[in-house]
Amino acid sequence: MSNDTASRPDTGTRALPLAALAALTTAAFVTVLTEALPAGVLPAMSAGLGVSESATGQLVTVYAVGTAVSAIPLTAATAGWRRKRLLLAGVAGFAFANTVTAVSAHFPLTLAARFVAGVAAGVIWALLAGYARRLAPAHLQGKAMAIVMAGIPAALSLGVPAGTWLGGALGWRTTFWVMTALAVVLVGWIAALVPDQPGLPRESRHPILRTLAVPGVAAILFVTLVFVLAHTVLYTYIATFLDHLGLGASVDLVLLVFGAASLASIWITGAHIDRRLRALTVAGTLLVAAAATLLVLPTGSPALVYAAAALWGLGWGGIPTLLQTAAGHAGGAAADTAQAMLVTLWNAAMAGGGVAGGLLLDLHGPATFPWTVLALLVPVLATVVLARTHAFPTVDQRERRP
Repeated sequence: MSNDTASRPDTGTRALPLAALAALTTAAFVTVLTEALPAGVLPAMSAGLGVSESATGQLVTVYAVGTAVSAIPLTAATAGWRRKRLLLAGVAGFAFANTVTAVSAHFPLTLAARFVAGVAAGVIWALLAGYARRLAPAHLQGKAMAIVMAGIPAALSLGVPAGTWLGGALGWRTTFWVMTALAVVLVGWIAALVPDQPGLPRESRHPILRTLAVPGVAAILFVTLVFVLAHTVLYTYIATFLDHLGLGASVDLVLLVFGAASLASIWITGAHIDRRLRALTVAGTLLVAAAATLLVLPTGSPALVYAAAALWGLGWGGIPTLLQTAAGHAGGAAADTAQAMLVTLWNAAMAGGGVAGGLLLDLHGPATFPWTVLALLVPVLATVVLARTHAFPTVDQRERRP
């Protein structure tokens, strides 16, 4: 049992606080949708801001950079803050940044607003997993995290298409005003229904190097970095890859299949994560590898592509929850620092995946993307299989740990 769990009274008889967890789910939804929304309204934003589409695409990059550079230092600086106060500050940051984006007519100002949104995301991502675990009974902490992490596939499979449609119907600025309104409503929701939790006392805070030395943490961070890199290389350029296969007009349908399968994956993960974390992580890795294998077949069959999208979603959808839960278990008293490091590496891998995918596209063409995914998943699978004592333990091993 982790130290943070051991320090609390037994909560085994408590039910999950669903209203509070739903507020955290919505925070995850807002975070991911704010990040991805420019991709859905890219041509209109480009025209409205008077810059090229490639320059407008950097609104996603600068968001990821803001998250990557802020997660660790802000987590350290705010470790003593009460959790509810910190969460409210992060959501208020989204309200501010999306408002500026909605009214800005100047690209540099929009870039600055997106960076601020990324900083707010760094605060929220480093906070959500630990907050969800502390609100739940010990035996339901994994399920609580699965509920919260459902905001990720919901944003990608439902939020982005809805935002894209709204931007086409009413203009891209309207979509960001809607995001501001959602953040304002969420502030009230959190204030009313989410129980507060204390920050960490000074003597319980863990620096980065000491956290890296905690058994299992380094292995989980390695899996995070390489797995997210593999996923992002293909996901970022999925439209280009599908066009290469002659399915350029079916991008929305392929992503819909991927999103629906991701939601199913989250449901399966939530049902079994508290007893089967290791098995689910292995299965997720193998499913994504199976999807990449289908995509390297030379047939170009639409049926195989849709099957690959379904396998990809089933494998990937639960991975954020699984890795954050693993980091929480392994980190113990250093869980908050471990989560901040995971968030930093996650966003660094997203940025790196975009760059690496662009280089592969220019040098070797889109056919290399699924091969790259397969190559990167080999060390991921090996690490998950071998790191069975602390990082991805079996149930019995985890229960025997102090």
